[in-house]
Amino acid sequence: MIGTHFDTMGGISSVVGVYRAAGIFERCGVEYIPTHCDGSATNKLLILVRAWLCFMLGLLGFRWQIVHAHMSSRASFWRKSLFLLPAFTFGRPVVLHLHGSEFKIFYEQECSAWQRWFVRLVFKRSACVIVLSPSWQAWVREHCPSRDVRVVFNPVLYRHETAKPDASYAAQRILFLGRLGKRKGAYDLVDALAVLKGQGITPELLMGGDGEVEEVRAHAQRQGVADQVRFLGWVRGVDKQRLLDDATLYCLPSYNEGLPMGVLEAMEAGLPIVSTPIGGIPDAVTPGQEGALVTPGDVPALAQALHGLLTQPQMARQQGQAARAKVRQLFSHLAVEPQLAEVYAAVLKGRP
Repeated sequence: MIGTHFDTMGGISSVVGVYRAAGIFERCGVEYIPTHCDGSATNKLLILVRAWLCFMLGLLGFRWQIVHAHMSSRASFWRKSLFLLPAFTFGRPVVLHLHGSEFKIFYEQECSAWQRWFVRLVFKRSACVIVLSPSWQAWVREHCPSRDVRVVFNPVLYRHETAKPDASYAAQRILFLGRLGKRKGAYDLVDALAVLKGQGITPELLMGGDGEVEEVRAHAQRQGVADQVRFLGWVRGVDKQRLLDDATLYCLPSYNEGLPMGVLEAMEAGLPIVSTPIGGIPDAVTPGQEGALVTPGDVPALAQALHGLLTQPQMARQQGQAARAKVRQLFSHLAVEPQLAEVYAAVLKGRP
């Protein structure tokens, strides 16, 4: 399996981190090779070269039956191609795992004609393409026809601790985790906070992540809500879990997504979700059951959805509990591991 380093910031590292923590690597016989890391260009080049050499030695030594590649768009696609082309040449079946929330934009607007041909070639040569939602499955089948396109949801570790404290649902604390910027709707969320303030509601907004931190901070200052917003930087581990346990709701008003790990982690923690109906999010959140979905960029609707959960703790609790139950059924590592094992079995069965 190839993908980004476990310590990088983003969805792919979160997914493979769950695979490792849940013991899926051991049970499925997976050897993981990181091909990318955060940091300087030199560090990125070094880890790429080291990964490619290790990968080629493995191919020459017939160490692997399947190559499972976690891939996003742009640089991630071209980087993974350095590994996929040798895998095709050596006759190894490839499982292409598509994560990129902006892969449609990358393919339809940024690629030249020959680049789109090459993208289609990679998809066509892959034994199986894994996508994160039925909407992505339909897009791949239309634009990059492949032999086998399957939906496998992103997994989260399902904890067995006691339920979330009732007091947190009355705390009026909004949690946002992700890269701050327009794509994730960070500015819209600050605007919605200003609308709520005009209605006499002043919740605390906790924003964990990197990206356009100073720009969002300045926007909050202009909107008169700077005293309500806390910027936490990128959070992991026990710090992230503490934030999830203490928050009232989770909000991610994105414009483009695959199936965001932050939403699933928040649902596992018993948080109701306010988000947008894009990518795989509608597969996780049914409006009125696990939270609310609003059109990207519709700030009044976003403020209204937040208002309902912030002022009705009992409704927030009910929807948070429903979210946790849905994760257990569809998105926990317990539910996803058999699907991944089925993909591997099908690929091996079809291998010449």
